[in-house]
Amino acid sequence: MGAATLAGAAAVLLWSTLALVTSGATRIPPLQLLFLTFAIASVLGLAWAAVRRVKLLAATRAHRGALLLAVAALGGYHFFYFVALARAPVVDASLIAYLWPLLIVVFAAAFGGARVNRWHAAGIALGLAGAWLIIASRDALAFSSAYALGHGAALGCAFVWSGYSVANRRYADAPTGLVALACVAVALFALVGHVLFETTALPSSREWTAILLLGAGPAGAAFFLWDHGTKHGSLPLLGALSYAAPVLSTSLLVAFGEAAATWQLAASCLLVTAGAGLAAYADRRPLPHRG
Repeated sequence: MGAATLAGAAAVLLWSTLALVTSGATRIPPLQLLFLTFAIASVLGLAWAAVRRVKLLAATRAHRGALLLAVAALGGYHFFYFVALARAPVVDASLIAYLWPLLIVVFAAAFGGARVNRWHAAGIALGLAGAWLIIASRDALAFSSAYALGHGAALGCAFVWSGYSVANRRYADAPTGLVALACVAVALFALVGHVLFETTALPSSREWTAILLLGAGPAGAAFFLWDHGTKHGSLPLLGALSYAAPVLSTSLLVAFGEAAATWQLAASCLLVTAGAGLAAYADRRPLPHRG
């Protein structure tokens, strides 16, 4: 596994902490929380770009497409995410949104020129089964026409993030520091939305801790790591590894007493581990000789 793929895997690990960390700031309105976390991510990202001496203005002129893609993906994903949670049961929204790792592999094969073989396919199938099992075990699924808008928004999440992950490879020459400017744009949009549609809540010290952790990790550094991983790493392998997020997330909730350990969790861990192992094996297999 190369360094870029490891960076993408690190992003998945950070995203697995999202539910646990967010549980410390559930009282904060969503757009206000989005603004605060992305503002923190913006500051950290701009500082990192300054240390690395990334010329963001020059990079913006040279890579407008990369910046617009990042803004649309980060903003679009979170817009669909909030609509999904507001209009459908959480378990439904989570299950549908986590189709994005599978779609990454499909899109990488269809549009990205990636080599996807039967081992990748088997790994993805096992990962999907593991993610489905752990998410579905939280509650009874409630697919209904009454939740059509929420389900559609969750599907939008899956298509936006998978499409971004594959399309981002076109901009391999664009510096990752551009993600900082995308975070600035999303933070500004969230601020406008918060002022127009929400009532401001004053965070407590515990909530500020959660907000800082979010901005530094799953809603901050993870975006930069994922940007590097999708530009230079193995998309099929990252797609398989991404299924670890819901399982790891639930495991953390169990470890911190926020959820109960179940047989579904153990089975999911086995399925996801086996799926990631198959995908990793596929990446290490030599290409067949054709002569």
